[in-house]
Amino acid sequence: MIPVEFILLLLSPIFFIFIAFEWLHSEKRGKALYQWRDTAANFALAALHQAGDFIALLVLLPLMLWLSQFALFSIEFSALNLFLVFIAQDFLYYWFHRCAHRVRWLWASHVAHHSSRLMNFSTAFRQSLTYPISGMWLFWLPLVLLGFEVQLVLAVVAINLAFQFFVHTQSGKHWGILGWVLNTPAWHRVHHACNPQYIDRNYAGVLVIWDRLFGTFVPEEEACRYGITDDFQSNNPITITFYEWRKVTLLWPRLHGWRNKFKLLFGPPEAFADVMLSDAPTPTTDATAEQQHAKY
Repeated sequence: MIPVEFILLLLSPIFFIFIAFEWLHSEKRGKALYQWRDTAANFALAALHQAGDFIALLVLLPLMLWLSQFALFSIEFSALNLFLVFIAQDFLYYWFHRCAHRVRWLWASHVAHHSSRLMNFSTAFRQSLTYPISGMWLFWLPLVLLGFEVQLVLAVVAINLAFQFFVHTQSGKHWGILGWVLNTPAWHRVHHACNPQYIDRNYAGVLVIWDRLFGTFVPEEEACRYGITDDFQSNNPITITFYEWRKVTLLWPRLHGWRNKFKLLFGPPEAFADVMLSDAPTPTTDATAEQQHAKY
């Protein structure tokens, strides 16, 4: 099996070809799908993300291998088991993704991916260095504890993410009948939009059936406005990476009581949106904002 940390790197030439083609095609049509500063930031964030994941894997791989000795079953590699781990991982990805929008600790990492006002193939590269810190990897541990091989689990995670590259585009619709089962560019454009009716919808990785089952699916009906609902504009990779972490750090000393501090970390991202981040007096309320929260 190809070392899992290199799967996405080995696929990168294909990704670059699609980005180049989309850019050239959009330039010929006079559509400003790409801006060089935004694209450069996306590439820089991808490099930071890959470097962070590689370092984290040095710790997490031994941990997962150690946990595998406590697995409930010993699941051998086969075509059927490959299919089962693919379905199970995609199901867990749905719940990771949903939590990443509704739990601020996870949103602090995930917001980087949603922060661009543009939507193109390079947006898929806009990832966060801090995913290992926020704990994305925790969602894959059930697969290891069930008995799937660690390397296989990590490979399926990489393949799932590779598929998602191809839905980050303004080209393509819902792929006809396939759109009833698969995530598509149309469904994922909705997910990246900050239109009020689109916020916190369409969490699918590969299979959109989870959104349909759990009531989070919305079709693309009106034109999407991309980005987060905050007035955020930056192409600095460091600013993008630590934008929400900085907000959490500024809010922490202004909140009274451990209940509020816990809610800040593990409550919804819109909690305490009424608390000023300037040098104004610290409010004592833990009321949440009425407006909808910042969105991916």
